[in-house]
Amino acid sequence: MNIILLGPPGAGKGTQARRLESDRGMIQLSTGDMLREARSSGTEMGLRVAAIMDAGELVTDDIVIGLIEEKLSGDNRGGFIFDGFPRTLAQADALSDLLARRGIDLDAVIEMRVDDEALVERITARSTCANCGEVYNDITRPIPSDGKCVVCGATEFKRRADDNAESLRMRLMEYYKKTSPLIGYYHAKGTLRSIDGLGDVDTVAAAIAQVLSDA
Repeated sequence: MNIILLGPPGAGKGTQARRLESDRGMIQLSTGDMLREARSSGTEMGLRVAAIMDAGELVTDDIVIGLIEEKLSGDNRGGFIFDGFPRTLAQADALSDLLARRGIDLDAVIEMRVDDEALVERITARSTCANCGEVYNDITRPIPSDGKCVVCGATEFKRRADDNAESLRMRLMEYYKKTSPLIGYYHAKGTLRSIDGLGDVDTVAAAIAQVLSDA
């Protein structure tokens, strides 16, 4: 199965992608992770990425597509999860062309719908394990009383500096301006499926599993 996870910042795309990797052997293709990996790789592509990022400029779509194509050439195990890409209609067209060239089908685009104010409330209460990245929430999933991460046992937790109400609303506005048009794009292609992204982790995972079962 090859899928795209769509949703605003903090909707839980990364958490669900890790769950799919663990449960189904899928491979998460996170734009941020790929850029960081490329930057430290020492390859020709990596040097290009490093130069652009060091100059404070945005990495071009063709470079991101190139990084994705490299990943598609490797082990595909249970399929791919596109997380953080595409973000614009131009990127969606470029990804569609890439998948067509490689004979890869896109099985589903899963939109994780959220209520903005509820999302802001949830994210401002979010913290992560500094060691493994496991996500906790003061309201829905507090850090264990013994102060240890349930996954790796680490005791250091952190909050993102931009996980505050003002910053989140700005990030949401940017998402709606640039990325939300993808909802109509994939609806027209017949691949869009929408789920409630504000349930607990298990409930959202079950909804995604149902989409994949129906695809």
